[in-house]
Amino acid sequence: MTYTMNRVAMIVAAAALLVVGLAGGYWWARRGSNHDMAMADAPATEAGERNALYWYDPMVPDQHFDKPGKSPFMDMQLVPKYADEVAGGGVSIDPGLRQSVGIRTEEVEVGRLAATVRVPGTLAWDLRREAVVSAVTEGLVSRVQVKAPYTKVARGQPLAALLAPAWSSALAEAQALRQAQSATAQELQSAAQQRLRVLGVPSGLGRDGSVTLSAPHDGVVTEVLVREGQAVMPGTPLFRVNGTATLWLEAAIPQADAARLRPGTPVEAVVSAVPGQTFSGEVETLLPQVDMASRTQQARIVLRNPKGVLAPGMFAEVTMQPEGTAPAPLVPTEALIATGTDSRVIVQDAKGGFQPVRVRTGLSGGGRTEILAGLKGGERVVVSGQFLIDSEASLSGLLGRLETAKAPEAVGQAVLHEAEATVESIADGKITLEHGPFPTLNMPGMTMAFPLGNPDVAKGLKAGDRVRVFVRSDAKGLTVERLERIGERAGDQP
Repeated sequence: MTYTMNRVAMIVAAAALLVVGLAGGYWWARRGSNHDMAMADAPATEAGERNALYWYDPMVPDQHFDKPGKSPFMDMQLVPKYADEVAGGGVSIDPGLRQSVGIRTEEVEVGRLAATVRVPGTLAWDLRREAVVSAVTEGLVSRVQVKAPYTKVARGQPLAALLAPAWSSALAEAQALRQAQSATAQELQSAAQQRLRVLGVPSGLGRDGSVTLSAPHDGVVTEVLVREGQAVMPGTPLFRVNGTATLWLEAAIPQADAARLRPGTPVEAVVSAVPGQTFSGEVETLLPQVDMASRTQQARIVLRNPKGVLAPGMFAEVTMQPEGTAPAPLVPTEALIATGTDSRVIVQDAKGGFQPVRVRTGLSGGGRTEILAGLKGGERVVVSGQFLIDSEASLSGLLGRLETAKAPEAVGQAVLHEAEATVESIADGKITLEHGPFPTLNMPGMTMAFPLGNPDVAKGLKAGDRVRVFVRSDAKGLTVERLERIGERAGDQP
């Protein structure tokens, strides 16, 4: 019995202590909360305290106020912005945090972007070194010396012999007149020689009237179009001979790099079929046609083939050194923050703060990108950890000031900011709206009451109507200047 009574007494004592602890904790929390609220409402004017530059609403950071108080936009107190938090109007980051997150900067240099272009290519015959051997008169092919395609030949090497009856009779007549002694025959000698020239009889014509067709230059007979005993007419192609001293290298150049290529741009090529050798050449021309699928332009490159080891159809890796661009600020490509509609970089100012700067980019190569507008050179840009700073800049409203592409509507001297909304109520010169975000104010969507600039602005509107609202922002807050109905009332929706 005594044990039971002692146990009950211990439980009662523990419960009493718990109640006292909860009461004391509640009192201490209330004391700390009241103390913090008093400190927040007190202006920083005493010596040794932080100096407040201005007060602002975190939901509308672009609007600044000279003294603390209640926000005209939200049911909340304004927040001070202290001088030690502002670094040149940008974002200030503690040096220890910079080191921990690995924020690195690099100076912007002004120079020329000499990017190397590397593309694949395919070898083909140099058509400027192609010749077609044809029959120059009606005749009969009596002998063919080169019967197999892709036979190497030297300049002047016999290819075929052609019997020409017309040439035989003309040649026999000229020889007979040359041996005649009469005055009349001697007068006809000049006419006979003229006839030989008109018929195109070569000087090496044999006595049987046959003519030997030979290779016009060193190369390869790529086509044999004749056989022994074949009758041919004037102009009939018999052989096709291609030179091998140079070949054409056809390469597809990306559209962005094609603009920097010029005739004569030096080229080096490596062919996997000939390892260990590099072949040189130059761009002859850019073909005036762009492939619609790949957005590339064909470049015709003349590649030297001194030992004749290259052949059409081989695959090559092409390296070109286009003309250097005009001097421009160059930044590491990794420093760019691309948003899909524009690009920006994070610049560190002299005081150590960070500021987002919109830039217009040019060509890229070798890990660097040209900056055509936005930087002059000499600035320090963040190349690592810039996305952390960019997020902080977005929260502080710095990026909102970069949104020139989405500029708010201006009417007279007033700037109007627009959003879509649903009418909740209209009373006493005010309209309560459930509105979406105001992008140009960095203001999220919510439900709040707005004063009407003119009561007639809301004439004919009822609760539930969908409207497009245009507001003016000034020191007094947000005022509705115009309302446009954009749909049926919410209550009428099926």
